[in-house]
Amino acid sequence: MPLALLKAGFRDRSKPPPRELPATPELKKSYDVVIIGAGGHGLAAAYNLAKTWGIKSVAVLDKGYIGGGNTARNTAIVRANYLTPEGVAFYKESMGLFETLSQELDFNVMYTRKNHLTLGHTDAAMRTMRWRAEVNKHLGVASEVIDAKQVAEIEPRLNMSDAVRYPILGALYHPVGGTARHDAVAWGYAIRAAQMGVEIHQLTEVTGLEVTGDKVTAVHTNRGTVQAGRVLQAVAGASSHVAKMAGLRLAIRTIPLQACVSQPVKPIINAVVVSGSLHCYIWQSQRGELVMGGAVDPYPLWSTRSSLEFKEGLMGHMLELFPFLSEVRMMRQWAGMSDMTPDFAPIMGKTHLANYYIDAGWGTYGFKATPVSGKRMAECVATDTTPDIIKPFRHDRFTRFEQVGEAGAASVGS
Repeated sequence: MPLALLKAGFRDRSKPPPRELPATPELKKSYDVVIIGAGGHGLAAAYNLAKTWGIKSVAVLDKGYIGGGNTARNTAIVRANYLTPEGVAFYKESMGLFETLSQELDFNVMYTRKNHLTLGHTDAAMRTMRWRAEVNKHLGVASEVIDAKQVAEIEPRLNMSDAVRYPILGALYHPVGGTARHDAVAWGYAIRAAQMGVEIHQLTEVTGLEVTGDKVTAVHTNRGTVQAGRVLQAVAGASSHVAKMAGLRLAIRTIPLQACVSQPVKPIINAVVVSGSLHCYIWQSQRGELVMGGAVDPYPLWSTRSSLEFKEGLMGHMLELFPFLSEVRMMRQWAGMSDMTPDFAPIMGKTHLANYYIDAGWGTYGFKATPVSGKRMAECVATDTTPDIIKPFRHDRFTRFEQVGEAGAASVGS
């Protein structure tokens, strides 16, 4: 339990709580590092730059507010049961950081370990599950293939009937998955970074980048221009737009990804349940809401609108898995913008510019990578060297025909 939580419990209620995040300051003329994007990744990088590398002349800029983009629009699942060795090693490190993040930040991010079931409905799907399980186990990630009987024991309310379109044959069982409170992760990083001297500038939109030679020398914003020693871009959803300011073309399509939650109900679902064939997933939050999501929309669009088409399709899939949910009311629906790469892996590290770094292409899996991305991108920026763990995700891999090929492990992304 974070010490801050105990302090809050014994605080004198007659006095107002102290302000943990300072008000937005005036922009200085220059910073050692400018980070574009105050979501989880940008704030985690700022925190690690200050704490690990002693770089505190850092400005985090965001056109909105802290964690107001995709960080606030995801469904908060953490896992490491990916398909490729590169992906598994990367998300394994992130999951380990999540386990101790509340203690690290002294801020309760509500991390909860949950069983994770990726259902297999066909022989081909089960073959992929066995492939993933072997890669996972080889890299030290708890993961195994289980049969339909074992699935029913873990999640007894699943519809295990054969009289459905996609009968459940088994699943990839990942007992060390989890969930965390997404906005708490962003605020935890923001508060601790600010305490070490990092400046967080909300409502500060980047309108242009000044490139001189092979460097970005200045960042133009709606509040003025700042000189920058190094610049890190971490703006999921707007990655292509911001990268274009630096003359960088990304292999990314931006597509809406929708989700929803039900009204709160008593505990009825134990695990995170994912279906690759149905392109949907569901888990139950600590407040009792059923958190549900589906596949990305079928067309590129820079929008966070929600649609009736998504709702109708998702509910049909949910009722095939859990027919008893037919009387549960949906409470809220929303969308985020997913930056999808051709191989479903991120784009990270150095770029063609000497002092411009990128953290993009997260598709449907950005939240679960927050701690490791912040740690490794801070290392990349501070040392101007790409850490080995993110080298496979470099931005020029598509021209080199060195794709990572993570599509098979992103069940709702295609």
